[in-house]
Amino acid sequence: MDAFRVIISPLISEKSMNEAAKGRYSFKVAVAANKKDIKKAIEEKFKVNVTKVTTMTVKGRSAKAGVRRIETLKSPFKKAIATLKAGEKISIFDQGAAK
Repeated sequence: MDAFRVIISPLISEKSMNEAAKGRYSFKVAVAANKKDIKKAIEEKFKVNVTKVTTMTVKGRSAKAGVRRIETLKSPFKKAIATLKAGEKISIFDQGAAK
């Protein structure tokens, strides 16, 4: 798979920012991607060395939104957590932590 099709977006949340300080970065990835594809894509795209990749499928769930409490369905997606070699960082996560 193409590196730019494997990684859909970084996952930015309070928990992921705390993990980023420890060298673990979270990404939303393509459902068809495997751990080897994800590792290769992160190394290519961000020029870092990945030591470990953990994946999980986040189930879709219903969510109520708006004044009328309209129920919608959030799509399921695949999440990957990449552990980097000690001392390496990904800059897009550092920018979010600085705010």
